[in-house]
Amino acid sequence: MSLKRQLFLASLLMLLIPWAGLQFVLELDQALRAQSASQLQGQARRMAEVAASELAGQAVLASGDDAIYIRQAERPINLDGHGDDWPGYEDDEQPWQTTTGADGVLSWQASVHGRYLYLLLRVQRSDPLYFNPADPDQPYEFLRLRWRSDSLVTERIIRTSAPGPVMGRFPFSRSRQDHRVSGVWRSRGDGYQVELRLPRLHPGDHLALEVVWPDPVRPDFSYSAGTRQNPLPVVTGRSPLLEARLHTLLAPGQRVFLSEPAGWLIARSDQPLPDNHRNFDNLSPLEVLEQITLNALRALVRFYQPEPAPFRAEQTHQQVPGHSGLVRHPDDERYLIAAEAVGDGRILVLEQSLEQILALSGNTLGSVIARSVLLIVGLMLVLLGYASWLSWRIARLQRAVTASVDPDGRILASIPRSRARDELGELNRQFGQMVERLQGYTDYLESFSRRLSHELKTPVAVIRSSLDNLEHATTDDERASYRERARSATDRLSRILQGMSEAARLEQSFDQAEPETFDLAQVMAEATAAYQSLDPDHQIRYQGPDEGCPMTGSPELMVQLLDKLVDNARDFTPTGGHILVTVEPGGQRLRLGVFNEGPPLPESLARDIFNPFVSVREGSGEGHLGQGLLIVRLIAEHHGGHVRAENHRQDGISGVRFEVDLPGVTSPAG
Repeated sequence: MSLKRQLFLASLLMLLIPWAGLQFVLELDQALRAQSASQLQGQARRMAEVAASELAGQAVLASGDDAIYIRQAERPINLDGHGDDWPGYEDDEQPWQTTTGADGVLSWQASVHGRYLYLLLRVQRSDPLYFNPADPDQPYEFLRLRWRSDSLVTERIIRTSAPGPVMGRFPFSRSRQDHRVSGVWRSRGDGYQVELRLPRLHPGDHLALEVVWPDPVRPDFSYSAGTRQNPLPVVTGRSPLLEARLHTLLAPGQRVFLSEPAGWLIARSDQPLPDNHRNFDNLSPLEVLEQITLNALRALVRFYQPEPAPFRAEQTHQQVPGHSGLVRHPDDERYLIAAEAVGDGRILVLEQSLEQILALSGNTLGSVIARSVLLIVGLMLVLLGYASWLSWRIARLQRAVTASVDPDGRILASIPRSRARDELGELNRQFGQMVERLQGYTDYLESFSRRLSHELKTPVAVIRSSLDNLEHATTDDERASYRERARSATDRLSRILQGMSEAARLEQSFDQAEPETFDLAQVMAEATAAYQSLDPDHQIRYQGPDEGCPMTGSPELMVQLLDKLVDNARDFTPTGGHILVTVEPGGQRLRLGVFNEGPPLPESLARDIFNPFVSVREGSGEGHLGQGLLIVRLIAEHHGGHVRAENHRQDGISGVRFEVDLPGVTSPAG
């Protein structure tokens, strides 16, 4: 297992801290909800007693009883036949009551303000038949209103000859108008709408609505749609006095509903929570992080809470839950409710927002942290022990590396291989491979010194023997011969030293060479043409594209590489022989080749010729020391390529071919 995975698994233990904190917060939330539910139920019981005393003597609307629900308007309603100034219009919550007749639908809503009752009636029926003033006896369509207040029953008729203002008329003398009942009649695409104002009615009074229209086939027969006419439906609505009394008993974040057995709300009041939301623009980064953490914690608390029952708080008709527990509103807000019977079937429901409970649960993080101190200390000890174990392994690897090399840099022993399958084990194995490579390089340096000693021994011996013989020479020809031999050995010694310094300077120049993108084919073609002009004794030519072989590197070094390959080829090519320089593009790889006519390479030594002081062919050049091909290898490796040599036949001619594979680029830099 890798060291990263080991540290990851060790770090997973830290997850126990938030897990323990979450468990504590969940337990606290459950305890707070249980306590709040108990307190809420007691508060609902007290509010039910207050409501029962306020409603004493008021008739109860049983399930199935017809009722006209009246809402309170905040301002007088403008009688224009439209409903845009009615309560709930802007919030798209206008509560319509509806009844259906033979082939028509009557919908209405009622509202009070000051001394007046306002009615908005909508009739959905095609082809209404209006009153014809020219023929008063012709059947026509009309609205009938009947209400009872203080045991007095009043009936009025609303008719019109065309859309516009209307007045209430007495039923037995329809030419007589009642100016207390007025309004506006408007046509609609599916019927018509009438907005009326009449004297105010109070809860407990009665009101009936009806639309009557004649049968088009049998004029003496009529149809109607409306409320029940006997007994008259009861007028009901929210009681401002009761709501004001209940409002004084509410705490912030609470809401109360009181409904009849039929579901009509007769009281509704709420006490919103104070706006404690802080502006994030004014918070410091630490406070923002704290708020995000608290919000995430509250979301987790909500996730683990029991599934709440759906509950929609309507303005008029409400199916109030008859049980206590959690509910969820359509806006996804959650409330704790308590239901209490008021008497005669009425139900009072008290809601409590969970925001305060969630905030209190979230603020207990300080207690959670204090509770988790012991757990944190235990985890620190575990991590400390693990870190100590890693430190011991690293120290052991350090001792092994120190023991493998003496103060003079000699390799004394290899590093023991580790069997661990993590990063430290891999580092141990890499150190072992490095020591082995250093040992190989040390062996190479020792062999290099032996080769150099061998190469220098011959010219030095020639010089010494020539000087000794020069002292005993008796003729000028002998002395000249010995001087020539000494001079030739001196030149060979100079070439050896020059080759060594050239290879050293080349390696140093790699660090100073600035890489650039150039066309290898163009550079090789120009250099080959220059070689041919300087060497008329050989046939040197270029074969390949003139351009289109881009690569990244140093064009000067690549010319130097070709120069060494061509010099090597001239040494082993007979006079008039062929030397062929080729460039072959191959996508992301380029291949540079130099073929020369001449003696073949021994197959067993084809790779060794790129080492220093190695020459395995008999060529025409004197003192060939093998330094040129070493430079070729160094330049090729510096450019990310590699070089090889092989015996080859080119156009029926036997010889040797050197190939350099180099990385290319997609296109030259423009």
